[in-house]
Amino acid sequence: MTHPQTAPPQDGRGPALRTAQVWGGRLELRFRVLGSGPDLVYFPSVGTPADDPLVARLAEDHTVHVVEFPGTSAGDPYAVHVLDDLWDVVLAHEEALRSAGLAGVPAIGHGFGGMLAAELAAAFPGLFTRLVLIAPIGLWEDDAPVADWLSVPAEELPGLLFANPPEPGPAPVEDPRAAVEAAVAAIWAMGCAGKFVWPIPDKGLAGRLHRLTTPTLLLWGEDDRLNPVRYAKRFADRIGGDSTVTTFPGCGHSPQWELTAPTHRAVGAFLDEGENRTP
Repeated sequence: MTHPQTAPPQDGRGPALRTAQVWGGRLELRFRVLGSGPDLVYFPSVGTPADDPLVARLAEDHTVHVVEFPGTSAGDPYAVHVLDDLWDVVLAHEEALRSAGLAGVPAIGHGFGGMLAAELAAAFPGLFTRLVLIAPIGLWEDDAPVADWLSVPAEELPGLLFANPPEPGPAPVEDPRAAVEAAVAAIWAMGCAGKFVWPIPDKGLAGRLHRLTTPTLLLWGEDDRLNPVRYAKRFADRIGGDSTVTTFPGCGHSPQWELTAPTHRAVGAFLDEGENRTP
């Protein structure tokens, strides 16, 4: 295993980039590193914008390591082909976390990233000290199906992600080529996630959640149209360790965007509780 390397941002601003060579040297997993303070791992939902406002808040008093899912890193789109199934994904990320010295720290995951964080915590109890899952996918009930966000037209996606989606309108485009490249990258990222969760995201996590013994906070928007809030209770009932559910009225699938301050307060209080707990 190659030791991880950290490179400073090229322009002297923004996040640094940390890499770990895993999977027999065939895969490079990358972390965007922001802030300073105790380490924290963040698994975003694949295909979401990089400027997550919760990450910015957390970086005020943590060193946040934002995981880039294979295939979504700039200049390395075909990395996703190295991994064949969800178990490969879990093992590769566990290897990268340990290589980067990020075992034994708290973790946060949203949507697809929440599913991955839950799978890691279930497969490797003790890998994380605390776990925050924001509307994680991974469970399925026929009478409350998770929306197929991978296939909806781009103009319909905001309605799935937000209870109050922003009004559509023309946005200024300074660099048309960059705008096209960003759109293509978002579509490709969705495909990278789809490889492991299509056609439905239930890959057996329900039968493994009893192994998840890490203290867990579940955050959910009560008006989540992508992943109904009823799954919060199902996650909590199946998790083997202590779990707490906090829901946000008038909020959709992305409380870190719609209600950044309340989400940050809930996460901060939960993390502080773990850091202040006497061993």
